[in-house]
Amino acid sequence: MHDKVCTAIAKVGSAPVMQWAREKGFPLYEESYVLCNVAAENGNMDILKWAHENGCSWNERTCANAAMGGHLGVLRYARENSCPWDKYTCANAAQHGHLATLKYAHEQGCPWDKWTCCYAAKNGHLETLKYAHEQGCPWDKGTCNVAAKSGQFDVLKYAHENGCHWNEETCMYAAGSGHLDILKYLHENGCPWDKYTCVNAAHAQNGHLATLKYAHENGCPWDEYTCCMAAKGGYLEILKYAHENGCPWDEGTCIHAAQFGHLEVLKFAHEHGCPWDKRTCYWAAYYGHLETLKYAHAIAVLGIVLRSWQPHGSMGAGMSSNG
Repeated sequence: MHDKVCTAIAKVGSAPVMQWAREKGFPLYEESYVLCNVAAENGNMDILKWAHENGCSWNERTCANAAMGGHLGVLRYARENSCPWDKYTCANAAQHGHLATLKYAHEQGCPWDKWTCCYAAKNGHLETLKYAHEQGCPWDKGTCNVAAKSGQFDVLKYAHENGCHWNEETCMYAAGSGHLDILKYLHENGCPWDKYTCVNAAHAQNGHLATLKYAHENGCPWDEYTCCMAAKGGYLEILKYAHENGCPWDEGTCIHAAQFGHLEVLKFAHEHGCPWDKRTCYWAAYYGHLETLKYAHAIAVLGIVLRSWQPHGSMGAGMSSNG
């Protein structure tokens, strides 16, 4: 416990308190740079100066931590006293929208890479992203992907209009997060999509029916995996929509409904002709979904499958027909 006293002081304490603690024998961490890193993260200039002047080491994380908190004065002090830095100083400043800190770091020669743009985009820091891009910071599809996933419409629009690459993953992330406005923008502006746009809409937390409808009605492909993932999540309305609109399904739909105990989903699938096999019973039993197992066994007349069959490999490997 005593080894944490000095670290606690580094967060909010002062140099005189730290000096007293050291004189009383409270130890530093074995890695003395921890003290500088904690002080920098919390913007505690007083402690950072004390630590540096009393022989504590520091490293690249010291600058990165100062940038993360937007503590420009702390960052300046560290650099003016030869503390090293790396690309994470810029990335951390961008992630938290600390534009002045990012400008200082870049103007002083701090390296950056695509993650600076990516982190700025993820958290919607448009001005930070603009600065980075205008100053030649690289970006790639990750910038558009994180903007789509986190619902940062203005950021995505800026990135696209300024030549940032996107691909099928961008639509997939928008659909999986339920950002219908972003998905529409992507599609209307030529962003490609594939079956995983529908899969992610079907599988996302609570399911995104409106997003799935838009994708399907505008020609996005789907396959059995869409129904499978809807069943896995227990999203009956999504499964109904997909099936009623011609989305194919296979044994995986019933398997996943059984595996996760979604009895109503399993009932709907079976009653509407979805194929199943003995794996439906196996996975219901394996995960302890008794009512699901009872239903499947009673109407499928599968027999005592658990005595005679043990699965090898994945759920979908080498298994056969309806039964």
